Amino acid sequence: MRLLHTMLRVGDLQRSIDFYTKVLGMSLLRTTDRPEQKYTLAFVGYGKNPEHAELELTYNYGVDKYDLGTAYGHIAIEVDDAYKTCEAVKAQGGTVTREAGPVKGGDTVIAFVQDPDGYKIEFIQRH
Repeated sequence: MRLLHTMLRVGDLQRSIDFYTKVLGMSLLRTTDRPEQKYTLAFVGYGKNPEHAELELTYNYGVDKYDLGTAYGHIAIEVDDAYKTCEAVKAQGGTVTREAGPVKGGDTVIAFVQDPDGYKIEFIQRH
């Protein structure tokens, strides 16, 4: 078994595609529009299945905002340098919600950013 993708419902598909591709450096892998079912999918990632897991962005026609709920945590992305990655996100207009630094009680460097729909993304710096 392996992880294929994670799905997020988004309120503005193009805004989310722009964030994940322009701010986080992912590629738009493919899109699927299902007018009869009233939704559009966009798959983004750092590579395609089966070598990489993907992120599925789902836009349901007419829904521009979602309640994130209390069970959702975050998406984690490994980065070479969390400090530089946070600066690059801010330079692109992204929101850093926890600046890069060691995790409490440890030495792993992490940071958190937020996508346009409010989803949290954790950067974990490679050792």
